[in-house]
Amino acid sequence: MGNLFPYVYDFGMKPLEKGRFYTIRKELLSKVKGRVLEIGSGSGINFPFYRNLERVDAIEPNPSMIKKSRKQLEKASVPIFCHEQKAEQLLFPNQTFDYVVSTLVFCTIPNPEAALKEIIRVSKPNATFYFFEHVKMENAGLAKTQDLLTPLWKKICDGCHLNRNTIEIIKNAGLQIKEIKYYYKGLFIMVECTI
Repeated sequence: MGNLFPYVYDFGMKPLEKGRFYTIRKELLSKVKGRVLEIGSGSGINFPFYRNLERVDAIEPNPSMIKKSRKQLEKASVPIFCHEQKAEQLLFPNQTFDYVVSTLVFCTIPNPEAALKEIIRVSKPNATFYFFEHVKMENAGLAKTQDLLTPLWKKICDGCHLNRNTIEIIKNAGLQIKEIKYYYKGLFIMVECTI
């Protein structure tokens, strides 16, 4: 994982983050309570949105992103603990978390199936999962464009797959989808799931 990517990512995402993404994150994160696991916390953009919960354990495999997230930690109103970990190898006991949050992360996880298996392992039996992700689009022409761009995009954007079918991966992991919201003509989704 590159040291430059965390700075390029925040700059490139700024227009979206100041607009609709702000509202999406605020709504999604207002729902979580108890003990929360955040997958791929990146530069900590979610940290200021957390309220009224026990604690957040935020995992992130890129040490440069963790370093960059320190500014956001200062804005947090709940205890947040950052861990340098991969989603495929979580260092938490079974049945630890009440909620799991993933925002714009599953596109970059090398083995999303293994990650979901681990996430389920560390989640309580009644846990709720929230995914806000970009996905392969249903429109055939746009999906083909995503397929063509993905090899180059992965090199530029730290392993990001433009064409990942995250909904299918979630279903195949055995999670029960309660709700899906679509944004930007289906390029972005918010999924609420339970075990």
